[in-house]
Amino acid sequence: MYRKLITLMLILTLGVSACGVSFDLPEINTGPTETSPIEVTQPQGETTTRLVLTFGAGKLLIGSGADNLISGLATYNVTDFKPEITSSGNTVFVTQGSYTLNKLPNFSKVINTWDLKLGSAPMDLEISAGAYQAEMDLGDLALTNLTIKDGASDVNLNFSEPNRAAMNLLSYETGASQVELKGLANANFSILKFIGGAGNYSLDFSGDLQHDAAASINTGLGNLTITIPEGLKVQLTIDGSLANITINSNWVKMGNTYSQEGSGPMLTIVVDVGATNLIVTNN
Repeated sequence: MYRKLITLMLILTLGVSACGVSFDLPEINTGPTETSPIEVTQPQGETTTRLVLTFGAGKLLIGSGADNLISGLATYNVTDFKPEITSSGNTVFVTQGSYTLNKLPNFSKVINTWDLKLGSAPMDLEISAGAYQAEMDLGDLALTNLTIKDGASDVNLNFSEPNRAAMNLLSYETGASQVELKGLANANFSILKFIGGAGNYSLDFSGDLQHDAAASINTGLGNLTITIPEGLKVQLTIDGSLANITINSNWVKMGNTYSQEGSGPMLTIVVDVGATNLIVTNN
C-alpha cells in the first residue's frame, strides 16, 4: 500500500544524502490491529454542514451512500492513530488521533485505513492529509465547497455521478505527489483551483457541465495531462515558457490561447506551469 510513498521518501532521502547529510527513518511503534467506527449524525438546524477530515499517513477511502453525515470504519495498528471526533456549531472535525511526527517516519509496517461513506445533505468538505493513498468517489453527494490539501500523496478522485449541489469552489493543493482527478465537469463547480508542486497530475473534465465555469491550474515540475471532452466549448490559456506542450491540432490557436468549438456552457481554463510536460488531449 505504501510502496509509492516509500519510493518518494527514499528519493528525498537520497537527495539529502547526496548533499552530505544522511539519516535513518525512525520506526513507528506498531501493535495489534484495532478498529473504531466513525459515525456522525447530521447536525440539526443547519442548512450546510462543514466536515473537516484531518488524515496523516495511511489509506483513505471515501464514497457516497451514508444515511448519516458520515459512516465508516478506521483500521489501524498504532494506538495513537485512533480517530477523534469533535464538533463546534455546524462544523464536524474527524482527526487522525494525537500521534506527532518529529522526523520522516518509516511507514512499512504501519496499518492505517479509513473507509468512509458520506451522506447526501449539503456539505462543505475539507480534507487535510499528509503521506497517504486515497481512492475517493465524490459523485452523488451535495458538496457546496471542496478543499483538499495534501503532501506526498497518491490520489485517485472521481466524480462518477453529478454533484447534487452547486459547488462554489473546488480547491486542490498538493506537493510531490501523483494525483488523478476524473469527471470534473460532474463536480458542478463555478471555480476550480489546482496547485501542484513536483509530481504527476491528471485532470479530466469529463461529465455534465451545467453552467459556465473557470479553472486555474498551476504546477511546477513534472507531468500534467488535461483531458477535455470533444464538443465541450473551451478556452484554454497556457503560460509557461519552459513547458513542453503537446496539444491536438483541432484547437484554434491565437497567441498562447487555444479554443475548442462546442455547444452549451463555456469552460475557461488558465494553466501556469514551470518545467512541465503538458499534454492536452480529448476523449
